Amino acid sequence: MEFRLLGGVAVGAGGGELPLGPAKRRSVLAVLLLRCNTAVPMPQLLDAVWEDSPPAHARTIVQGHVSQLRMLLAEARAQDHAVRIATHGSAYVLETPELLLDVHRFEELVARGGQEPRPEAAAPLLREALGLWRGPALTGTVPSAVLGAAAQALEEARLSTVERLAELQGRLGDFAQAVALLKTEAAAHPLRESLTTALMVTLYQAGHQSDALDWYHRTRGLLDDELGVSPGPAMRATYEGILRGDLLGERTSAAMPRGLSVESSGAQPSNSAAPGMRPARIAAGAVRDHGASDGAAGSPGDGGRPTAAPRASVAVAPGSSPGPSHAYSGIPGAAGAPPEPDLHAPVAPSGDGGPRQVPPSPPSPAPGSAEQPSGTSTALPVPRLLPRAARGFHGRRRELAALDSAAQGGAVALLTGAAGVGKTALALHWAHQRQRRFPDGVLFADLRGFGDDPVEPDELVREFLLAFGVKPRDLPETAMGAAALYRELTSRRALLVILDNAHSADQVRPLLPDGDHATTVVTSRLRLTGLIVGELARPVPLDVLGRDDSVDLLASAVGGERVAAEPEAAARLGALCDGLPLALRITAAQIATRPGWKLSDLAAELADEQRRLSLLSLTDSEDAGVAAALRLTVQGLPAESARLFALLGTLPGPDLDRAAAAALADRDPVAAGAALDRLTGAHLLTEHAPGRYSLHDLVRLYARGLPSDSAALPRLLDSYVTTALAAASASAPDDKPCCTLPDGAYTVGSVRKFTDRQDSLRWYATERENLAAAVLAARAAGHDDRAWRLVVLQWPYITWNVRDGWTPLLEEALAAAVALDDPDAETRVRALLGWVLLEEDRLAEAMPHLELAPGLAARAGDASSEATALVNLALALERKGDLDQAVARMSRATELAHAGGDLLTELLALELKARLHLATGAMADAVGCTAYALTVLADRPGLPAMRHVMLRLTRAQALGALGEHEEASACAARALADAQRLGYKEGVARARELEQRMRLGAGA
Repeated sequence: MEFRLLGGVAVGAGGGELPLGPAKRRSVLAVLLLRCNTAVPMPQLLDAVWEDSPPAHARTIVQGHVSQLRMLLAEARAQDHAVRIATHGSAYVLETPELLLDVHRFEELVARGGQEPRPEAAAPLLREALGLWRGPALTGTVPSAVLGAAAQALEEARLSTVERLAELQGRLGDFAQAVALLKTEAAAHPLRESLTTALMVTLYQAGHQSDALDWYHRTRGLLDDELGVSPGPAMRATYEGILRGDLLGERTSAAMPRGLSVESSGAQPSNSAAPGMRPARIAAGAVRDHGASDGAAGSPGDGGRPTAAPRASVAVAPGSSPGPSHAYSGIPGAAGAPPEPDLHAPVAPSGDGGPRQVPPSPPSPAPGSAEQPSGTSTALPVPRLLPRAARGFHGRRRELAALDSAAQGGAVALLTGAAGVGKTALALHWAHQRQRRFPDGVLFADLRGFGDDPVEPDELVREFLLAFGVKPRDLPETAMGAAALYRELTSRRALLVILDNAHSADQVRPLLPDGDHATTVVTSRLRLTGLIVGELARPVPLDVLGRDDSVDLLASAVGGERVAAEPEAAARLGALCDGLPLALRITAAQIATRPGWKLSDLAAELADEQRRLSLLSLTDSEDAGVAAALRLTVQGLPAESARLFALLGTLPGPDLDRAAAAALADRDPVAAGAALDRLTGAHLLTEHAPGRYSLHDLVRLYARGLPSDSAALPRLLDSYVTTALAAASASAPDDKPCCTLPDGAYTVGSVRKFTDRQDSLRWYATERENLAAAVLAARAAGHDDRAWRLVVLQWPYITWNVRDGWTPLLEEALAAAVALDDPDAETRVRALLGWVLLEEDRLAEAMPHLELAPGLAARAGDASSEATALVNLALALERKGDLDQAVARMSRATELAHAGGDLLTELLALELKARLHLATGAMADAVGCTAYALTVLADRPGLPAMRHVMLRLTRAQALGALGEHEEASACAARALADAQRLGYKEGVARARELEQRMRLGAGA
């Protein structure tokens, strides 16, 4: 037996894992294990299991979880391992040998490694300790403060062990392993200075000074952007030592308290930002996100953000006399970044007090060169620097071709898609491949349209002018003058302008270049129809990745071997990430930082919907990852659209139409439709069929976490019930409704009108999954009075598709009816369930329901319902061969239906009764029964007419048996003609079969 906390909370036993169940039960176990062999009082368990104030019955819930854990441990023979959960007053204690707990073994191995003086002996112990980790500690538990703090402490211990192991590997001369280990962790924890400093030292020792400097600049930029601080003394001393070439001299080593590892300046990652500081949002390898990325900054490839120049995010050419805001950011790979540092280059003081190399200015293209077409101006510098292209870019051939087509002849290409879908990555990848088309330069700006501080177009126009080499003193004083100069400078240039992350057409228009030679690529989460109408922008929609491209993206980040070893798990990860490149990149980062973690392990964790969004975050901060990207999109919505989006978290089924949206929002369909269109334009919804909208799973999970209206679900359920009543009425206009609206039901403003039976059946087919999900949601929310109605009101569709797996849903309805102690509901459900089971040839299972149904109906005082129940029971008795009892029940059903004025049920009972008379040989009774039955609902279309077809066939058989052949033939011919007129295929087939038999009989 083994208890595991270093990853998903689990108990290993007998070669597998015990089924621990929900997150709260795992949380109880985790707390008991973290304090094993120590009594844990009930209040501490309550604090760990509930994020907020526990409910009134919280103690009972915890006691139930403890009981379940005891049962699981007993079944696994935990007593054989000296394991048990004991009760000490109001506290619990999990008694276990500590060696069974992976946390204890980890700590023991780390301690032994720390005591071992020889690196070659200590390193294997630390490697073994880290090998115990299978993912983030305490995965699968409730994200409470208690468990969050415990998980953070364990993660800190793991990172310290990583740093110590890397130091030992460096002392052993194994720099490649040390660098690989530290790079992985530094990418996952970009603000942990001790990791970056250790990596810088190791890279320097390995002879990669320029890489070491890159990591310094990268981290310095992140600390400044995200926390507003400069690197600590140890990191600065390491940087200065690398520049001087004496890193391992006395001055540098004196700043390092532990060999080659260093202390942090205090900017350590945590679950919450320090007061006055915003949490980290950026992974290694990128610059600040500006709060408005498609994906997380630093996520290369489809979900990544560009590396951009500071503040206004304008990429400018070195040597173009930029103003102060164009200062070199110091971040490797950023737009405007210089070549790798030359240790002999002149050094100037930097803004943080440390040395800064002066970047050399690359030469401009020579006039008349291949890069400078004739007729273009040579008086101004050519801004030709793009942010670095996304790494690991995969797929998108169709979209690249569409972008080629759209971005021709001075056009504006509009690249649109959901947050995190990879718009920026695609634009940059395309631009890098097509740079030769634009010899007069490339401008790039992140408009930060969905952040808290979107860039003003006037500000960017001035930045662009500086990029063209206009000196600050020569800039026009007015915005109008600056815009005019910008248009003049771009009017004859073969230029590419990339405007990333735009929120509106008004934000884009002032930045569009003039003339027919310049091309503009705009990316946005919105459709920007104003840009399409006013500027003839050509839209290029970008959707999520398909299955194969998703797997390829994972493989590029974690290695093809790991994906090839678990192809099904890789495909599952792609599906759980919705094919969203941002989510896939974050998933790949988690796998890459856990070499001992299988793809299937992460897939199992992501399958937990309550934790999926938190797992798809770049750091422990809530300001990074999929949720952050979605939050920025929602913040930019109008109030009504944002409100509807939050209410969509209540939606139980896979999609909805305007009527359902209107009920959720308590608005009329026109207003709801407008909000749906807004959400579709923001790529939060997909209109997968005309008038039908769906959400990707990650978007749905985010919506579920937003504050909502508790009355939204009852409104939606009542809307479904109201529409289903109308559909049932259209299917059988002569039938009595099988139920009414529940008490206090929401009044639907505009009820759908169905033209005929086929129209209603199409609605049932379209809404089947939504209705089934609504039943389960109603049951879970305690709306049993809605749940059973939503099932029985589908009877017209059930009767036409009886062998289509209806039993589980009907059993849910039965449970709801029983819980209500409502005999009317119970009889209707049992009658329908029994009939379905009968049609599925499950007679033994059907009989108990069919036998109970008539008595329940009688108790409810509904003669029509009792008649229906008796009809179904008679059918079952016929199937059993008890024809006399079947006739008796059918006769009683006929009387009750007639007395209750339910003519359609009376007609059905008469048709079946005549058929029973035929089976028993009572031909005269059959003729008499059909003679009366054919007067009931005569000349009525639809279902009554179909019943009359079957009655005439039964009558023809009885007349034939009595020797009345001429009348029998006429009756059969009338039945065939009516069936053909009605399009009643079964009636046509039976009529022709009967006519053939009658001809054969006459010939004999």
